[in-house]
Parts: sequence; C-alpha cells; structure tokens
Amino acid sequence: MELKNYSVLIIDDHPFISEAYKNALDFISEKNTNMCFSVDTANTCDAAYLKIKKSERLLKKYDLIFLDIKLPPSKDGKIISGEDLGLKINTIFPESKIIVSTTFNDSYRIHSIFKNINPDGFLIKNDIDLTEIVMAIKTVLCNPPYYSDTVIKYLRKEISNDLLLDKIDRKLLYELSLGVKTKDLPDKLPLSIAGIERRKRQLKMIFDVSKQNDNSLITVAKEKGFI
Repeated sequence: MELKNYSVLIIDDHPFISEAYKNALDFISEKNTNMCFSVDTANTCDAAYLKIKKSERLLKKYDLIFLDIKLPPSKDGKIISGEDLGLKINTIFPESKIIVSTTFNDSYRIHSIFKNINPDGFLIKNDIDLTEIVMAIKTVLCNPPYYSDTVIKYLRKEISNDLLLDKIDRKLLYELSLGVKTKDLPDKLPLSIAGIERRKRQLKMIFDVSKQNDNSLITVAKEKGFI
C-alpha cells in the first residue's frame, strides 16, 4: 500500500496540548504503516501566519491544521484570535482540513466559530484525551466531520439560534476591551460615530446589558469568549 505523508500544522500556545497532538499522530503512524506525518508548530497568530504564508509561497499546502481559538493577537492587531486565523486559512488553503480546539464551552461562541470557519473537526480541550484526538484525526482525514460530545450538545441546544457576531462586531469589542475611546474608534473601524453607537446598542441587547455601560458589555463578552 502506498505511503501517504500528511503535512500538519499545530497552532496552539499550550505546549502540553501540542504534545498531545504529536503523540496522537505518532500513535496513528505506528498503527498504520501507510500513514506518516510531517509536523510544524506555532504558538502565536503571527508565527502561524508566517508559516502559512511560507507554505503558500512554496506551493506546499498543509493537509491538516490544528487550530486553537484562544491565541494572542497579532502585533499589528489585524488577527485578533484563532478565529480570524481560521478565516485566512480557509482563503489560502481551502482544501486543508481544520480541527478547531478551544477551552470555550459557551454555545454562542461555538455557534459563531461554526458559522465563520466551518471546521472539519471541533474539540473542547477540557474533554479531550488521546483516544478522542486519534478518533478526530482519523475521521477528519478520511470522512469528516468530527465533533466532540460537548460540541454536539451545544449545537443541539443552539441549532435554532441565529446569533452571530461579525468581524466588525468582534473588532469593536476588542478595541473597547483595550480601552480605546468611542471618539477614536472610527480610526480603527469602517464606521462613523453614529454607526459605532448603533452597533454598541445592538451588542448590549444581544448580551442583555442594554441599560449598562460599555464595561459591562466587555465583561459579558469576555465571559462568553468573544474577546
């Protein structure tokens, strides 16, 4: 049987999680002599984007990408999280298989990730072990998708919920969380002051803090994993 060498990129800022993925890949290659894996790693949005762009230049796409959602933002602030990175991966390597992993277990956040990235696999870090990772890899490579039990539970709970924060909403929340004043936000976002105030009112309604200040909005958005 022909040997298949898969190119893999692990994007995660927790060394023990990256090691768990490597162990799972090693386990699969040991049990399946026709499969082997070449692995790259990155622990920040900037490092990951550099590897992705280099791979694009060399015309060598990644077959499988493990993507942590909660990553430090890029230095230029253009890639806020793994979710933004996932959007870029989908554009650059539309055929690459993406397995998202996150500590977030909020149904709104999971729903947003699905709508934006549509990953081939989705794992909640608190639930995963070697067996689950191995199953996810095998399924995603051969017959995607693969969702952990926790993800399936939240999907069922929110299947009829159309709540989705777009990129501008998330950027607005991010800039507010950094302490940027409303008067300065038009320099950061393609919106007027009136448009920004309208977005803030809508966000406060979504997060049920309509009568409270921006700090309350940021607190709830952080609790739900949007920033």
